[in-house]
Amino acid sequence: MSRTARLFELLDALRARRRPVTAAQLAEGLSVSVRTIYRDVQTLIGLGAPIDGGAGMGYVLRSGFFLPPLMFSEEELEALVLGARWVRAQGDAGLARAGDSVLAKIATVSPRELRERMAETGLWAPRIAADAGGEAPLGALREAIRREHKLRFRYVDAAGAASERQVWPIALAFFEGVRVLAAWCELRAGFRHFRTDRIGQLESLHEPYPRPRRDLVSQWRGQLRQRGPAPAEGC
Repeated sequence: MSRTARLFELLDALRARRRPVTAAQLAEGLSVSVRTIYRDVQTLIGLGAPIDGGAGMGYVLRSGFFLPPLMFSEEELEALVLGARWVRAQGDAGLARAGDSVLAKIATVSPRELRERMAETGLWAPRIAADAGGEAPLGALREAIRREHKLRFRYVDAAGAASERQVWPIALAFFEGVRVLAAWCELRAGFRHFRTDRIGQLESLHEPYPRPRRDLVSQWRGQLRQRGPAPAEGC
């Protein structure tokens, strides 16, 4: 392994840790000596990497440090391109534009060889999602999840029964041919799953729900583990 590649791996190892990691642990993970870790850390600090800590205390990479595209491996580039192409196939115009924008930004600051590899990646994600015409605007659902705001909408279940719902949206799942909103439903006083193509008259209340979304997600996942992977539709 070249020294440059080793430095990149060291950065990846530090970025993967939220708490300080000792030089001995890093040395074991990278199959090098502790002395090499000390030397490489100092090199990275000299190059501008915001690494805190020291010998005997452990090292931590401060949040916010961005690795430029030149440090992406070929498989990482393939993952980025495939991810953007998959998003483009899901019927969410806002996310599709964002995915294209990410790739464009990476290409703009990349050398020609890297741009060519991105353009020639042989991985594709054909459109297999259902026609999004007439369904709830996915951008509005994502915005409510991001802001932790309540939603109100009219819902028609699989049996054709209609109801008015006020919910606390926590997640949006993109399954093959269907998208599903997971939310705490005030009407049913519990978690429910709503197909987005059955949601109508959607209104964002711009009102925060009373519990943090992370707590709701933790509770929701716990209930899913207890009753199995098949979620009940919003009944």
